[in-house]
Amino acid sequence: MYKISRSLQNVQFCSSSSLPAPASAACTADRCEHAQAGAEIGQNWMLCKGLISNIWLLLFFLVVVLLVPGCSSRHVSHDHHYAPIKGKTLARMGYTIQAGAFSKVENAARLTDYLNRQNLDAYYFAYRKGLYKVRFGNFQSKEYAYKEAEILKAMGTIDSFYIVSPSEYSAAKERKYGKEYLRAELVKTAKTFIGVPYRWGGSSASRGFDCSGLTMAVYKLNGLNLPRTSIRQYRMGAYIDRNNLSGGDLVFFNTSGNGKVSHVGMYLGDGKFIHAPRRGKTVRISSLSSKYYRKRYLGARSYL
Repeated sequence: MYKISRSLQNVQFCSSSSLPAPASAACTADRCEHAQAGAEIGQNWMLCKGLISNIWLLLFFLVVVLLVPGCSSRHVSHDHHYAPIKGKTLARMGYTIQAGAFSKVENAARLTDYLNRQNLDAYYFAYRKGLYKVRFGNFQSKEYAYKEAEILKAMGTIDSFYIVSPSEYSAAKERKYGKEYLRAELVKTAKTFIGVPYRWGGSSASRGFDCSGLTMAVYKLNGLNLPRTSIRQYRMGAYIDRNNLSGGDLVFFNTSGNGKVSHVGMYLGDGKFIHAPRRGKTVRISSLSSKYYRKRYLGARSYL
């Protein structure tokens, strides 16, 4: 297991021929045995010395491996239940289909459910007061998006539709107006959901609200392809300290009591965040300093 140092390769062991001959006579058997025994002791000592030297080198290497990553980390986060997805940033949205104009949120939720069963990543939103629309898909070209929309229209799933181009999103204007502009747009979009009974997946009426569906919709409406589930959202982005939160960052909580992520909201500023709390409740603003959420806070992520 250990590599013996080169110095041991040149060790010369005692033999009767290498011992100096006494002036009076040749080496007796007795003296030769003593000499050989001494040589064996010397050999063993050199071998042990080499092994000890290599063991110290191995221990030093292990210490360096264990300590260096920890010293080079900028933050030490307590929210470590899930390993971060390294090297992953939020991709920009491609072309998206927008359909429907529903006065009842239940109808928008019903269409959203159907499209999600077709793996089209649909979400609905308040287009303006009393009117809801649905967006779905993430296509590489306008032609692909248009073709998919025409198929769904022919099936009677949707009626009129509109193809949203990447250039229309707030994320496309970040380079011109800056990061703070994009954060402000995320907050502005999130606030349009206040009071909306946000539902997601399967049977909307029975499953109630979905917190991660809300945050995903807000980001996608601004051109950022945030993952669907709260766990994947938690693993994406960069760790951000609670004292350094900015508008648009996501905050995560353990509301199930198992120490893992089970709830997510979007930070608005001034210690407030917006979220879809639970079944029977509408999207609302809550305080991070409230007793309930303060005790269940797990961490935050920034994606900008």
